[in-house]
Amino acid sequence: MQVTEVRITLRDEPKLKAFANITFDDSFVIRGLKIINGQKGFFVSMPSRKRIDGSFQDIVHPVSVDLRKHIEDKVLEAFDRKMKEII
Repeated sequence: MQVTEVRITLRDEPKLKAFANITFDDSFVIRGLKIINGQKGFFVSMPSRKRIDGSFQDIVHPVSVDLRKHIEDKVLEAFDRKMKEII
C-alpha cells in the first residue's frame, strides 16, 4: 500500500498544529488526522470521536506498528514541507 497524497491544513493553536488527509493507492482516503505538538515533539493522532464518558476512541487506526510508523513519517514529512513553504 503506497501513500499517493498527503494534504496538510495548518492551524495556529497551542497544541494542534495541522489537520491531514492521507490517500493510499489513489483509492482510499483517511481524513481528519491531527498533527499535535506534544511534550516529546510532533506526533500524528488518528481521527477519533468523543465517547459519552468524555474519552476518545479512534475511528480509524493502523493495526501494525510498521503501518503506523509509515503513516506518521509521510504525514510529518508533508507537514515539514508545508511549514518550510510559509517561512
